[in-house]
Amino acid sequence: MIIKKIVFFIFCYLIFSITARAQDAPLLTLKDAVEIALKNNYNIKLSQNNSAIAANNVTLGNAGVLPQVTGNFATNNSRQNTKQTRNDGTVNDINAHNSNNSYGVNLNWTIFDGFNMFANYDQLKTVDTLSAIRLKDTIQTTVANVITTYYDLINQNELIKALKGAIDISRTQLRYANDKYKVGRASGLDVLNAQVNLNTDTANLVTQYQQFKAIKIQLNQLLIRDLQTDFTVADNILIDDKLTLAEILNSAQLQNPAILSAQINKRLAEINLKQVRSTRYPQVGLTSGYVFSNSKTPAGFTLSQNVHGLNYGLTASINIFNGFNQNRREKNAKIQIDNANISAKQTRLNVEAQINNFFVSYLSGLDLIKLGQANVTIAKKNLDISLEKYKLGNITPLEIREAQRNYLDAQSKFFAAQYQSKLAEVTLKQITSSININ
Repeated sequence: MIIKKIVFFIFCYLIFSITARAQDAPLLTLKDAVEIALKNNYNIKLSQNNSAIAANNVTLGNAGVLPQVTGNFATNNSRQNTKQTRNDGTVNDINAHNSNNSYGVNLNWTIFDGFNMFANYDQLKTVDTLSAIRLKDTIQTTVANVITTYYDLINQNELIKALKGAIDISRTQLRYANDKYKVGRASGLDVLNAQVNLNTDTANLVTQYQQFKAIKIQLNQLLIRDLQTDFTVADNILIDDKLTLAEILNSAQLQNPAILSAQINKRLAEINLKQVRSTRYPQVGLTSGYVFSNSKTPAGFTLSQNVHGLNYGLTASINIFNGFNQNRREKNAKIQIDNANISAKQTRLNVEAQINNFFVSYLSGLDLIKLGQANVTIAKKNLDISLEKYKLGNITPLEIREAQRNYLDAQSKFFAAQYQSKLAEVTLKQITSSININ
């Protein structure tokens, strides 16, 4: 009896402490979780910074279209002792301080480089577009991770509720066993078996709470907040059962980040070929400047000299022969375009295969949900009947335990089907960049 009381008190303490903590925790809605992640998540912040860098790089100056203007200043000084012997035999000793100062403004402007500057500008804009796509993909991926983790918590919480129900049933079974034992209708073995079942169900509940807590920590990590922040979640999984394969495939062609990135990489390969071909053309540039110069040479024929004025010129060069490297570079650039085409086709096929696989899982989950609902109802009726028969002594403890196990198994499969279908739905929407939280 003492052992039974100890076990009972331990059971009550575990259930009460866990339930009390859960009741005190504030509710975290899915919308709030997504908003927190969008605000705090490190991956999103890094991607936003990279996108901002790419946007800042889209300038005519960075592409080489605009001139380069520099200001220059130089000064040179020396102190020299000079001894001059003239034709008439006189000697002149001079201790002179020489100086030469110059300053001015220079302009260098490439006015034609085989259209390379325009290809550069096109490349910068294309890279900016690619960075924006990557940012959107990072946001969609983060939101998808938050949603799937949140619904996993709901799934785990439903299992906790099911296990609590199993414990209630085990306690009822234990009470029936004790009552029958007292009147001599059951043996002490039945009571011990019922106690073991209750202890097993309690241990399963504690393990399930540990799993629930681990997923909570995972969600807090995604939200970038204290990992021990406690909260509760909603109690239902809402599934969009209107998805169609054709619409998803069509949306993927227009919105899937991997497909769009492959198309942009093909565009970048084409731009690279233009950049390589530009070196076949002449390179023409303008140079100009305005210089001020001031020099003093006391020991020279001219004591000082001041010069200022404008200089300007035109430069031109053309590649006549560079060891056939031009042809080699152009051939390689064309091969890169071919590789980009192949990669785009492969990416499209991979995405379509991914969509088809998840859509099968999505439909299977919907079917299992319908079947699971029916099984839960049937298993519950069977359990209720079995409990009544056990109370009357018409079935054995093993039979009622089997009915209890079947009911718990039916609930677990129903919850798993819900989560499977929701996970597939979220993944399909992530693939098409169409996740939306209202």
